[in-house]
Order: sequence, then structure tokens, then C-alpha cells
Amino acid sequence: MLPQRSRLSVVIFLTPPLLLYGAAVLFPILQSLFLSFFSWDGLSAMQFVGLSNYTHMLTSDPVFWRSFFNALGYLAICLVLQLGGALLVASLLTTLRRGREAIKTLFLLPAVISTVAIAFLFQRIYSIDPVGLLDQLLGAVGLGGQERPWLSDVHTVLVAVSAPEGWRFVGLYTIIIYAALLAVPRELEEAARLDGASQWQVFTKIRFPYIRPVWTTTTIMAATYALRGFDIPYLLTNGGPGQSSELLTTYMYKTAFTSTDYGYASTMSVFIVVECLVAVGLILLVLRRKAY
Repeated sequence: MLPQRSRLSVVIFLTPPLLLYGAAVLFPILQSLFLSFFSWDGLSAMQFVGLSNYTHMLTSDPVFWRSFFNALGYLAICLVLQLGGALLVASLLTTLRRGREAIKTLFLLPAVISTVAIAFLFQRIYSIDPVGLLDQLLGAVGLGGQERPWLSDVHTVLVAVSAPEGWRFVGLYTIIIYAALLAVPRELEEAARLDGASQWQVFTKIRFPYIRPVWTTTTIMAATYALRGFDIPYLLTNGGPGQSSELLTTYMYKTAFTSTDYGYASTMSVFIVVECLVAVGLILLVLRRKAY
């Protein structure tokens, strides 16, 4: 049991951040939940519609379902690029003897660059006229026939808008995983190598199990950020062409601020919150189950 003074200190230090969290996170969620039961254009009186917004969203809105599946594709691409890339780079960093700090800094730079700047950068990379960097590289290696309008081709646009988000946070997750790998006891690895274990066996049987808690946290961070991804896809394509790169977040934004249907937009925001909670639950279920 903590002494009275210690409990009081904990309460005093926790109260301000909890109040800030409640005002900045919990209150908007509860407000969105409240508005989701109404039809409201922001000016006229709100009309109570019960579960009609939810019924329409789940049963008779094809754009919502297209956006939902696009969001899942966006999530998958971001996770592969961010977590796969971070694990690979972090593992390689542990083998370097020089230049680690410079490499970590270079990989971390995209995470601190403005989102708008990243969007404009990739617009230039994907550009058709003038020819962008990606098409120039394809032509240089003899794959000129693969050149295409990456942001206006329905077959490539989702990958094209996902790649910048994946690239942006590789460095951040690299630093986190690299720090976890450094904490792995070296004597365990050395003992395994003396017993004849290969590099792959050392990684799968010793390193990865040891960093699993950090990997779980990192996966949750990457998944929730991807499910809430908005700025780069919106700036690059605004959901187009058609709804080929429309995400739940961009569709929600348009519904609220273009169609001025705040009730229905709030319904989608509630769905996104539930989606993130389900994703976190699934990640914990899968990774914890594999741990035993």
C-alpha cells in the first residue's frame, strides 16, 4: 500500500494529463457518438434518426464498403513496409560497427518532415509530365514499358498513396525495434551459436521472442495510425480516380465538410474508432497466442 502522501502525489500528477486526454480524445468520441443518432447539416435543427445512419452505412452505401476495403489494403501495405522494413533495417544496424548514428538519423528524417512536403515530393516522383523519378528509374533499368500514370491508374493508385505513408514511419519503428534488439542478452545468442544454431534460428528462437512485447506495441501503433491515415492520400488523389483510393477517413471528411452531413460523418467516425479497437484486440490475441 502506498502512503497517503504518495497516493496524493500520484493523483496530483495524473489529473492534468487525464483531464487533457478526456477533453482532447474522449469528449470528441462521445460527441461523435451522440451526433451519429441525428441528421444534421450544421445549421438547421438536429433531427433524431436513431440507428438509421448505421443501417444506411452498413446496408446501402457502396462507397462506404469500397472505402472500407481500400482502408484494409492501405493498412496491409503500410504494415508490410513499416514493420517489415523496420525489422530488416534494425537487424542490419546491429551488425554494423560504424555509421549507425548517421543511418538512424537518415531513416528518421521522413518522420519529422511536413506531411504536405512529403505529398508534394511523391507527386514529383509519380509525375508523368515532366517524367518523374520513378518512371525515369524504370526506363534506366530497361523497364520503360512499365511506365504509367501511377496516381490516375486504378490498378496502382492505392499502392501509390500507401507507399509514402509506409516510407514515412519506417525510421521511427526502426529506432524502436533497434533499441529492443540491443536489449537481447548476447550470452543467449552466443550459446545458441555454439550449439550450432543458424542466424535464422537465433532470430526466430531468441531475438524475436525476446522483443515480442515491443513488436506488439509497435504493431498496434502502426495499425492504428494506418487505419486513421488521411492526409497523404487526400493530398495526393482526394480519393480518386473514382473511389479507387478513397479511405474511410477521406470519405468521412467529404461527407462532413463537402456534403455537410455531420450526422452520417459522425457515424463513420464511430465505426473507425470501433475498427481501431477491434484491430488492437486482434493484434493482442494473435501475438499473445503465438507467445505461448
